[in-house]
Amino acid sequence: MNPKGDKPKSKISASRKLSLKMLLLTRACEDLEKEKQDREEEKVRYLGEKLPPLQLSGLSMDDLQKLCKQLHEKIDVVDEERYDCEHKVVKHNKDIHELKLKVQDLGGKFKKPALRKVRVSADEMMRALLGSKHKGSMDPPSKPQVCQEGGRQTRQGAYQ
Repeated sequence: MNPKGDKPKSKISASRKLSLKMLLLTRACEDLEKEKQDREEEKVRYLGEKLPPLQLSGLSMDDLQKLCKQLHEKIDVVDEERYDCEHKVVKHNKDIHELKLKVQDLGGKFKKPALRKVRVSADEMMRALLGSKHKGSMDPPSKPQVCQEGGRQTRQGAYQ
């Protein structure tokens, strides 16, 4: 790199670059035309293979009706295949979309928010979990209560 931070000079002249680009573009256009011709030839070959030319001359009315029924049956089969293919494409596009979403989720684009510490007493937690069903107190009382039972003193509410 130059000490000034400029881009390094190209070893190919601008006119040479332009001529190479033109050659690449003409080559790409020729390839596209060749692909179009190949597709057309393949289409004609496929249709000639699947649908032989019809010979309607010299057929009676019954033969024409049978031929029409056969053609309708073939059309129904082709329509079923087309419908199945379209359904598969829609399903695959949906799967691709879902997988893209999964990749985005796994990619880590989304940052997890910083969580704050929240002090919740045991009673509040039980009320949140059980709703109105929770009635007793889980917190120890601040002062143990003293009561007398048959001549001896005990503490209620204290852990023993």
